[in-house]
Amino acid sequence: MALQNIGASNRDDAFYRYKMPKMITKIEGRGNGIKTNIVNNVEIAKALARPASYTTKYFGCELGAQSKFDEKTGTSLVNGAHETAKLAGLLENFIKKYVQCYGCGNPETEVVITKTQMITLKCAACGFVSDVDMRDKLTTFILKNPPEQKKSKGKKALRKAEKERLKEGEVADEEQKKLKKEAKKKGSSASSKDVAKGGLTKKKGSVSDEDHSPSHSQADDSDQVVVDNEDGDDVQWQTDTSLEAAKQRIQEQLSTVTADMVMLSTSEEKQKSMKKSPKHENNGHENGAKNANNCIYLLDEINKFLKTGSSPSQLKSFLGSLSGTQQELMDALFTALFEGVKKGFAKEVGKKKNYLAAATQDGLHMVLLHAIESFCTKASPEAVKEVGMALKVLYDSDVLEEEFILEWNKKGRAGDNKDSPIWKNMEPFIEWLQNAESESEG
Repeated sequence: MALQNIGASNRDDAFYRYKMPKMITKIEGRGNGIKTNIVNNVEIAKALARPASYTTKYFGCELGAQSKFDEKTGTSLVNGAHETAKLAGLLENFIKKYVQCYGCGNPETEVVITKTQMITLKCAACGFVSDVDMRDKLTTFILKNPPEQKKSKGKKALRKAEKERLKEGEVADEEQKKLKKEAKKKGSSASSKDVAKGGLTKKKGSVSDEDHSPSHSQADDSDQVVVDNEDGDDVQWQTDTSLEAAKQRIQEQLSTVTADMVMLSTSEEKQKSMKKSPKHENNGHENGAKNANNCIYLLDEINKFLKTGSSPSQLKSFLGSLSGTQQELMDALFTALFEGVKKGFAKEVGKKKNYLAAATQDGLHMVLLHAIESFCTKASPEAVKEVGMALKVLYDSDVLEEEFILEWNKKGRAGDNKDSPIWKNMEPFIEWLQNAESESEG
């Protein structure tokens, strides 16, 4: 079957990936009973992700003729004899009104009926929500025959569960690699001692360092060692191969030199942190000055990092090298990214969302939301007005989850800062979020 690009504006694009079958029609009957059968209307509607009854009804409304779509047989009939070119032109109008996104022109949209009985098109590519002209005749038919809604919330929950599963797997793999590395290192040292001694000898009731070697912990539970002691009695040993026992053996075999190295590394890190942060004072006023100096220090360090042109993937390790609480680090990062931004705040958030996504990889959604609140209360009124649009950008990009946004909004409206203009400017977005949730559940 011949295919063509969806949308007349994309007709000459050889690499356009959204395609649909070319329309095929057939004139049936004669006289007053003559009808036009759109043979492949079901295939066309499937390519457009719309019910076939919508296109059939649209042809009837535009031509002023009766139309009928049979769900069982998939037959689309329009009374009268109509040329294929004319029907194809009407189909293009249908695509512009009910399929293509009004923002980016992408046909990957979903028909959504709001609580106020308005029809909108939500674009999966750019997130734009297009408002359909309700004066069109087909809108009445769509309201009476709404399309099946996709369970977007369920997909989001699946993506979240998959991320958590992958994260747990990575942690387990790192732990396993660490244990294997330590076991191999200690096993090699134990074997070298055995070679130097010329063999393994044991006295009854005595235990040496070789007994706790991780090389023994890698053996099977059924492996046993039997040694003849001086009295001729057989002594039988069996190694505990559990994970806890392996960790305990590794800890017990830390030599004095290794312990000294660990203590030296700890003291060096403490000295570095003391250099970075102000000197500790008991007075409350001086403690406040210390926190202020630390915030200034963090802001200065993050600004230097951003000026080097480092990628968002390097941000997480960089923030881990700085001293400060998670909230202090997030506040400093948000201020460094958007300091001085007034009008166009939401657009700037969209440009730098990858940095925010990297900073919230460990589930720091509420920390980021508090940073947004802190920044917007101190920013100009122009930035506060766009806080709802900025949150929608982060929500559509999966940086922020719906449950955390609603919880933060609820606590903020009931807290000490409930009169802040940030909550008033967020009302349209919160209302849209709650409506989208109820519609997907319905």
